[in-house]
Amino acid sequence: MIGQDLGPFLRALQVAALIATPGLLLPEANAEMAQMVALVGLVIGGFVFFEYRSCYPSFVEFRHAPPYNRLRFGMAFAIVLAVTLVCRGTGLVPGKMLGNALNFPFSPVRLMVLVVPDTVPDADRATLCAAAGLAYGLALASLLVFAVVLRLSDWPLRQGAFNVWINLPMVDPTAGGDILRRLERDAHVNVALGFLLPFLVPAVLQAVPSGPSLLRLSDPQTAIWVISLWGIVPTALIMRGVALMRIADLIAAERRRAYREATLPVA
Repeated sequence: MIGQDLGPFLRALQVAALIATPGLLLPEANAEMAQMVALVGLVIGGFVFFEYRSCYPSFVEFRHAPPYNRLRFGMAFAIVLAVTLVCRGTGLVPGKMLGNALNFPFSPVRLMVLVVPDTVPDADRATLCAAAGLAYGLALASLLVFAVVLRLSDWPLRQGAFNVWINLPMVDPTAGGDILRRLERDAHVNVALGFLLPFLVPAVLQAVPSGPSLLRLSDPQTAIWVISLWGIVPTALIMRGVALMRIADLIAAERRRAYREATLPVA
């Protein structure tokens, strides 16, 4: 019983630690914001615990297809930690180098920096540029690592047969036409959204009246989460799209094999 609860508990603890990281590392954290973040961490941590504790899937995808969720969590934790350290004043040198390298015309980092209000001091603007550069750079590096791991590990077949019902609980194989076409469509949509969101988010922030104020170091936790989610969500969408395309390729290969066996002449 204890062993059955230990794995879900550790996963929940890791997720709660991820959410609490900015509040724990920032020297001066707003008390109300810290309480809200702690509540969110407890709620999401509890959801992760009961999701992995349950024998029946509900929302979390690829539960039994490692290392997909581990890579995704590692990407998210690395981005949140790096952005927090930069906003805290640690690791500014590599962050500024990467931020300046990615801060070229029409790049997502340049668009995010342009959202920063003109009233923000130059030092804070440079810090936000470094944070955005690190977030985007780590997102690109995570995609590269993800592609290499999937290629070398023959994911998801290395763990045995892939169970669609357990690993894709939100996908109903019996509803809405051919599952292969639906998986390919969802994969293309996820990859396209993941590519476009880093460009669209700065435009949305600029269009919303209160959007630019979210990128102020006077409220560092808000700025950290905006920049972190700007790097995490598109990367997670691209990862999901690549994973769905991989599953679609496996289904297509299985269908071709079954068709060849069906058309072989009987001895």
